[in-house]
Amino acid sequence: MTTTEEAEKQLRVMIVDDHPLVRDGIRAMLESSGMAVVAEAPSGEEAAGLAAQLQPDVVLMDIRMPGVDGLEATRRIKEAASTVAVIIVTSFESQDYLIRAIEAGAAGYILKGASRQLLTDAVRVVVEGGSMFEPAMVKAMASEIGSRIAPLEGVLDDLNEREIQVLKLIANGCSNAEIAEQMNYSVGTIKNSVQQIIEKLSVSDRTQAAVLAVRAGLGVE
Repeated sequence: MTTTEEAEKQLRVMIVDDHPLVRDGIRAMLESSGMAVVAEAPSGEEAAGLAAQLQPDVVLMDIRMPGVDGLEATRRIKEAASTVAVIIVTSFESQDYLIRAIEAGAAGYILKGASRQLLTDAVRVVVEGGSMFEPAMVKAMASEIGSRIAPLEGVLDDLNEREIQVLKLIANGCSNAEIAEQMNYSVGTIKNSVQQIIEKLSVSDRTQAAVLAVRAGLGVE
């Protein structure tokens, strides 16, 4: 592979956190794994503008920041640049924050103090169209949603058998490649199925489809 090809494949990441030391630590982990940090921002407001301008592959987003917080910033980024994946990186192990992050369009939620391997794996997974959430929090989220929100009835009626299976795997955080391997289909076929599911459910992305899956009773494993 040529240097140009390597540069083209290098993942572009933006870091959003109001603490410079945290940004420095995350930057070091990403760069040591061959990823490019294309921007840093200390606030959600600045992050939303930079993401729309630079179109990074992934934004690593803190939640609590002065002014516009990470949840609102995530919502703004997804509205302005829907292809940009956002991963919440926070110290708060909160079911409320997790649910609100997914509703805002986040593709991942991991806790600060995570290993470099987990962080870089999360970036790669969401770029491939998957999601990465703390497993224990996702399991708790299913029961939390059930207690907060009435279950949906009939929401899956328009989906065929294959689409329901794909949706269940999406709800379990599987990437398109992982779904294709488990179901013995091509990645292209799965990508088409995911797009059809999103359209039939009238949601904006796969993470919101996953929320509907949980509410409809598919749950997580």
